[in-house]
Amino acid sequence: MNSARKPSVAAAFDWLARAQAAPQQAHQEWTETGIALLPLGKRFNSVYLPGALVHVAAGTSDVDVVKQVFAELLGGPVIHNRPQHQYYALVELANTQQWTQEYPEAPMLGAGQFLSVPASDLTGPTGLYWAVCPRIVGDLCATPSVAALIQMARDPQRAGAR
Repeated sequence: MNSARKPSVAAAFDWLARAQAAPQQAHQEWTETGIALLPLGKRFNSVYLPGALVHVAAGTSDVDVVKQVFAELLGGPVIHNRPQHQYYALVELANTQQWTQEYPEAPMLGAGQFLSVPASDLTGPTGLYWAVCPRIVGDLCATPSVAALIQMARDPQRAGAR
């Protein structure tokens, strides 16, 4: 990772790394490969957002506009897996089963699952990168905001406007 990054971002990534039993392993993975595999359900969960759902909610597939929608609506970190057309919002710990029953099109991933998390300097536009990078320790998307994004995609008028 870039050693010239802001102290708050460095602290945010230290916090993420502590999801692993050996946080130095995450830092080593970020340094060597740019991606660390972090366990979910300890510090945070993740909501899987298929690209098609996000594009309906945002009203566009333009990546820059989607990033802006995420920054304004979700207010927390979101990973973009561009080759797979997938997004992952990092969210606070919650009941994954209950969430997934209510939002089956955007399941919440949690305990027993892992997430590939890019290094802080991976900000696109290709591969696995941050659509919205964590800014501070504990920076996560609020689950009601993620639910609102999904509700936007469920709106038949938005779906018909694509």
